[in-house]
Amino acid sequence: MENNKLDIIAIGEGLVELSADETLKNASCLYKYFGGDVLSTAVAAVRLGSKVGFVTKLGNDAFKDFLFDGWKAEGLEVSHVSSADEKNGLYLIARTDINHKEFAYYRKKTAPSKLSLADIDPEYIKNSKIVYSTGITQSLSISAREVVKKSFEIAHSANILTAYDPNFTSTVFSLDDAREFFDDIVAEVDILFLSAKHDLEILGIESVDAAIKYLWDKGVSIVVVKSGADKGYYLGYKGSVNFIEFYTLDVCDTTCSGDAFNGGFLHGITHGCTAVEAARLASIVAGMQAQGIGAIKSIPYHDQVYSVFKGA
Repeated sequence: MENNKLDIIAIGEGLVELSADETLKNASCLYKYFGGDVLSTAVAAVRLGSKVGFVTKLGNDAFKDFLFDGWKAEGLEVSHVSSADEKNGLYLIARTDINHKEFAYYRKKTAPSKLSLADIDPEYIKNSKIVYSTGITQSLSISAREVVKKSFEIAHSANILTAYDPNFTSTVFSLDDAREFFDDIVAEVDILFLSAKHDLEILGIESVDAAIKYLWDKGVSIVVVKSGADKGYYLGYKGSVNFIEFYTLDVCDTTCSGDAFNGGFLHGITHGCTAVEAARLASIVAGMQAQGIGAIKSIPYHDQVYSVFKGA
């Protein structure tokens, strides 16, 4: 069983992605792929060599086989992807330049929102090193929120690490909801990823140092705060705060780069890296991803990342 142990279990949604490099108004062609915040993190870890299980509900529509086959082709462990008699979620993204994007989400009453406690297999969770999820997953439905909390509780009872990203965006859920989701889960979180621009607002704390200390007091062991303004990542671990610079400032599209960072960091933690080493590795993953166009399509692979990481 140990040889089949998963590095990470990622709980969330898989979406159909339709993208264009011009405004949605003017686009005559949309390119099809798949996306989703948790899925992006899972793929980033898999492409580095992690064993990752993906837990979600797959809709019964024309995109079903496209999504499932794509996830399997990436190398995700999909034994706990189950079907629901609902449609799959969809989002559209138009990128006109680095500073301007259009998004349109179609996520209501989709298959992943049907995630429930019946989808949790305690033995599956116990056969992993880290369980990961996000506020986006909690926002899907009350039952999906219950899944995240219960999965984290099972993990903690089995001395398995948990990792969480609020991933707050006002286009998906409200600040009040984000605070509820966070308060619901923080007692069970070991590794926390935050955006200085968006997620510190959940805490009501502006200072990065103060936020990290507050979270340590809450029992969170590792806190990562991503700061575009400061061009890097603050890492709070074992009583000290380190700063890791962005791998590059030469980027084309930052969509999904934060999720890619999470995948790189969790991969590092499960493959013998210290927290600082994992953050440096993850910075490379995120920077390389942001140099391409597209979300998951641009996530780099093991050899690309490690050729830089080992030479650093």
